[in-house]
Amino acid sequence: MSATLSRDRVEDLVRSIILKQLNGQAPAGANDQARPAAPPPKLVVNISARHCHLTQEDVDVLFGKGYQLTPMKTLYQATDFASNETVAVVGTRQRMIPGVRILGPCRKFSQVELSFTDSISLGLDIPVRLSGDIEGTPGCLLIGPKGSLMMKQGVIRAERHVHMGPKDAEYYGVKHLDRMNMRVESPCPSTLEGLLVRTHPDWKLEVHIDTDEANACDLAHATNVILTKA
Repeated sequence: MSATLSRDRVEDLVRSIILKQLNGQAPAGANDQARPAAPPPKLVVNISARHCHLTQEDVDVLFGKGYQLTPMKTLYQATDFASNETVAVVGTRQRMIPGVRILGPCRKFSQVELSFTDSISLGLDIPVRLSGDIEGTPGCLLIGPKGSLMMKQGVIRAERHVHMGPKDAEYYGVKHLDRMNMRVESPCPSTLEGLLVRTHPDWKLEVHIDTDEANACDLAHATNVILTKA
């Protein structure tokens, strides 16, 4: 007598044989449909032009007691805004850069962020620092419409960095204060190394480089930008 195997039984036997040949590891997609790869997060690279952050006390000196910064536009990170207010920055050579934009809201420290080109023009020897790390940095004279003040410290070249939220950090496999590299494909292809990772639940994925760096890699004509873990 002959026995007839059902289709399901035949499939079970074939699957068993295949599993034994693969040392018990099922081939990809044998039992489950292959899951599509997660799409990469939207990467934005913005040029951080010269600007400053001020305490409310320094705003009072420069613009008058009780003066409040007025938003001109919200930045890509919705926690910050570019204000309508500007100040003039004066360096040791008595050279001045007028119209330096103030970013709000007010902070617990005052800080001026310049490019190296700006600092050379002003005669300042500025270090590359993470925002807020101003101990031992040079100062400058700020001039506003109602007064002026001499900053004893706080002029820096902001360290190139990338803002990201928790999901972005998980996608790239990085954490706060890790380092990343950015490849810029342009007429002047370049790789910028050592971008500092900064994470916050409210932040969107955004790289900040200054005007010198953006000009060097011709960011304005870039065809592709690739961010990788260092």
